[in-house]
Amino acid sequence: MNRLARERSPYLLQHAHNPVDWYAWTIEAFDKARSESKPIFLSIGYSTCHWCHVMERESFENDDVARVLNEHFVSIKVDREERPDVDRVYMTFVQATTGSGGWPMSVWLTPELKPFYGGTYFPPSSKWGRPGFVEILQEIARVWRVDRDKVVDSE
Repeated sequence: MNRLARERSPYLLQHAHNPVDWYAWTIEAFDKARSESKPIFLSIGYSTCHWCHVMERESFENDDVARVLNEHFVSIKVDREERPDVDRVYMTFVQATTGSGGWPMSVWLTPELKPFYGGTYFPPSSKWGRPGFVEILQEIARVWRVDRDKVVDSE
């Protein structure tokens, strides 16, 4: 079990058994990102969202995906019904940068909570003309490691 087991949201509780080291939207998560100088992977969805369940099954329940997330990111899960304020801020970013939006929403943030990349559902590997989630994670981790200023300046 991860930290989400302490939450009340049905959506967050659905992810309590994932191997991903999930945090809720908390100061604890933000402090960890800052102290370890790691980017944040923010996943926003809701309990009756079909594609949220698909992404959980394909990626968040996968030990190999969890290993990449846990090593390179501070992962935060948000229930859009519980935190519409957070959803609104990052949905605005995703819509502005991709031309569309939806859930699950996947957004990468600096430790200062500034978004720099985002989208919606990502398949675990590249297909349907969409980049694969693992490839995206690995590339963001690589760029964060070797050219962080470029990421931070892109905000």
